[in-house]
Amino acid sequence: MQFIKSFFSFINDQFLKMKWLDDIVRWLFGDVIKIDKDSMLFESLSFFVYDVIKIFILLSILIFIASYIQSYFSPERTRKILSKHRGIGANTIGALLGTVTPFCSCSSIPIFIGFTKAGLPLGVTFSFLISSPLVDLASVILLASIFNWKIAIAYVIVGLIIAVFGGSMISLFKMEKYVESFVMENIQSINENNEECDLSVMTKKDRVSYSFDQVKEIIHRVWLYVLIGVGIGAIIHGFIPQTFIENILGDRNPFSVIIATILGIPMYADIFGTLPIAEALVLKGVNIGTVLAFMMAVTALSLPSLVMLKKVVKTKLLLTFVGIVTVGIIIMGYLFNGFSYLFI
Repeated sequence: MQFIKSFFSFINDQFLKMKWLDDIVRWLFGDVIKIDKDSMLFESLSFFVYDVIKIFILLSILIFIASYIQSYFSPERTRKILSKHRGIGANTIGALLGTVTPFCSCSSIPIFIGFTKAGLPLGVTFSFLISSPLVDLASVILLASIFNWKIAIAYVIVGLIIAVFGGSMISLFKMEKYVESFVMENIQSINENNEECDLSVMTKKDRVSYSFDQVKEIIHRVWLYVLIGVGIGAIIHGFIPQTFIENILGDRNPFSVIIATILGIPMYADIFGTLPIAEALVLKGVNIGTVLAFMMAVTALSLPSLVMLKKVVKTKLLLTFVGIVTVGIIIMGYLFNGFSYLFI
């Protein structure tokens, strides 16, 4: 048993956390370039270079694997699966499918319209829309590589709960009348968009080619935000005093989770750019629940996604969606903080 535990610990440290890379980077800056190992500059540069290389290596591998899996779930196939279920079971399946289904290049608006036109309950559609950016295969592995598997798995479970709860509440409030009327009038354009994204007839060779294309497309889309996120994380890690961070987001501030959530909502970033910031905050002593609340707010309630969603729903539905998800994230943050000893 000890051998198995040691083996998996080795795999986790060397392949996910890439401690070998951290050792190389620290050797390069400390022994070759001769930067003082106790200086803030050394800590910031080491953090930046190590995280950038690690994230892009893992991201490329994981996007390929996730895209190959996702190629079996076209929007059309997803709608067919969801249309067979009702009630909280449908919300649960919608949330689960959101974790393995991309919004693809067609954007979220045509998929939202397509789901609604297909007769899916509005709440089920929102469960899907919440979980899709919040919980995906690549981000879960990256989360485990930075923190640990307990936190990664707990993040997935909580993300799914928020997605199911949010969709269920929207169903309960019967808010279909707050969907823009033009949504029901665009079936022809939606069918055309869905055909462009239909991946169900691919051969294995097509799926491999599609996965490589997704790696290039997603890396091209997120590379700048990864660099910005890692840069912010490096500054926090190397230059901002721990006492300053703890006073704002530490456990001594009872409003830390609320502040982190509010700060995350207007940010324009995805989870890949947010993870390095989260890592730096944890290293500065910020509680895990506060950090996860920040991450979830950025990914589930980012400003660009809300702007796109506003094009197809009325203000009351948009505000209800934001309110439900925000409250769910804040509750999750405090619960994680209260039971952090189970995860660290």
